[in-house]
Amino acid sequence: MNRFAFTLIGALVLCLLPIIGAAAPLVAKVDISSQTMTVIHNGKVAYTWPVSTAREGKWTPRGTFSPQFLSRYHKSSLYNNAPMPYSIFFRGNYAIHGTNQISRLGRPASAGCVRLHPDHAARLFSLVETVGKANMRVVIEN
Repeated sequence: MNRFAFTLIGALVLCLLPIIGAAAPLVAKVDISSQTMTVIHNGKVAYTWPVSTAREGKWTPRGTFSPQFLSRYHKSSLYNNAPMPYSIFFRGNYAIHGTNQISRLGRPASAGCVRLHPDHAARLFSLVETVGKANMRVVIEN
């Protein structure tokens, strides 16, 4: 194989790394523009749910993340012990979690976390427990 072929193969692998990184048995894909989460389990769309991401003046991180830790009955240490049931922390203090502000789902309302209906958060949390944190990805895009 010549040098050009090796360079081409190397470039192709580098281009595919973000896609390969997101290929996991469980993917929670958040679309900020539509305020939705699509849950992909074993390569098939399992659920599409409304979410709330960051309101004006706040920020929800973009990118591909792996869960860092799970907390079933979490209370916010930053926001007056606000309940964050079924938290899946993916970047520092940022998490996917249930909310009691169900009427605000489908539009930006959070301080940066990805909020879900508590029933949906429980379902996702259970899926993460089943497949394991190492086999789940959180993908957040505009």
